[in-house]
Amino acid sequence: MNLFDTISADIKSAMLAKDKIRLEALRGVKKEFLEAKTAKGADGELSDEAAVKILVKMVKQRKDSASIYQEQNRPDLAEKELAEVAVIETYLPKQMSPEELEVALKEIIAQTGATSAKDMGKVMGAATKALAGKTEGRLISEAVKRLLA
Repeated sequence: MNLFDTISADIKSAMLAKDKIRLEALRGVKKEFLEAKTAKGADGELSDEAAVKILVKMVKQRKDSASIYQEQNRPDLAEKELAEVAVIETYLPKQMSPEELEVALKEIIAQTGATSAKDMGKVMGAATKALAGKTEGRLISEAVKRLLA
């Protein structure tokens, strides 16, 4: 069962359980998936890899929205966004710990032959492909800067 089918099945179970937050989050995910499947140039299929990218983007958007709501003293809206983040994150691969990230990045740095901060672009390109969905791009960037410094 691919991610799209899993989300569709979970929407039904959220409806039956009358879990409003979960239902709303999953409907948003399904909407994004359907848009990706029917986008210009798409072949009508959505690979799990593409689905994970969409989920990562949605988590980032909701976290950004939550921080804006908190800045504007709207904890009710921020709480809703963070609740949706928690639902969406259950469909993402297990996130890497900082230690695991560092080990993986040291391996990538060795493979690319990077020696200084000038090689950051090379490392970032390889790292974002290899670690997609397993950690945030911002965390990858910070760790690469630290390791190459």
